[in-house]
Amino acid sequence: MQQYTIHPLAIGINETDQGIMTYLRDYGKRIFLPIYGFYLRGGEKAILVDTGLEQFVVPDGSEEACGFPILEFDEALARFDLTPEDIDVIIHTHLHNDHCENDYRCPNAEVFVQQRELDFFKNPHPIDHRYYPDVLDGVTVTTVDGDAALFDGIDVILTPGHTVGGQTVAVNTAAGRAMITGFCCNGKNFPEVGPAVAPGVHIDAREAYDSIQKIRQMADILIPLHDIEVGRKTAIPEKGGSY
Repeated sequence: MQQYTIHPLAIGINETDQGIMTYLRDYGKRIFLPIYGFYLRGGEKAILVDTGLEQFVVPDGSEEACGFPILEFDEALARFDLTPEDIDVIIHTHLHNDHCENDYRCPNAEVFVQQRELDFFKNPHPIDHRYYPDVLDGVTVTTVDGDAALFDGIDVILTPGHTVGGQTVAVNTAAGRAMITGFCCNGKNFPEVGPAVAPGVHIDAREAYDSIQKIRQMADILIPLHDIEVGRKTAIPEKGGSY
């Protein structure tokens, strides 16, 4: 089976409340929230998981606090000698705007998303305002229905709750199966003792809870979508060890 190395691309950062990540916990604690894309290196195709925000957002002091640079989308790709035109595949964890606003800049990419996520994107409930109707304009979208093998060593696992059709991206690496979560969370969602904590933002709290327990059990390597520690890694797994 093909093995990949996962390279986090920090292409924006917000300041928010920890309770946005952890349901009913740590409200009132301000945190920096990195916005990532992930470059999957190892196969014949240039594959990204998520593309981040179009507007470049870097609050004062955030880079120093996080310990890694925040780069424009083009700059982040250039570190790997890539341009947006070089991207062959984009796999979306979900379609909230902070995960897909640079899709249009990758004209040659095939975009993979769950069918139920795309359906909700086209007709969202007013309770979820994070769907921007134009972010998929001009891109080629391929839909998936449930768990699926997309490429050799890359699967998607339906993990609803945070959104209707979130999907976790399972990537085969030299250190085992890495899971890029299909829901917004950080390290606080995975305490050392006790069950994982459901995402603080969700469309269905029970599904969100069940999905995060499922992925925690399945993963050899957990990659929470908005965790600061993820951005401090140039590669996952790191040479000679795991994340």
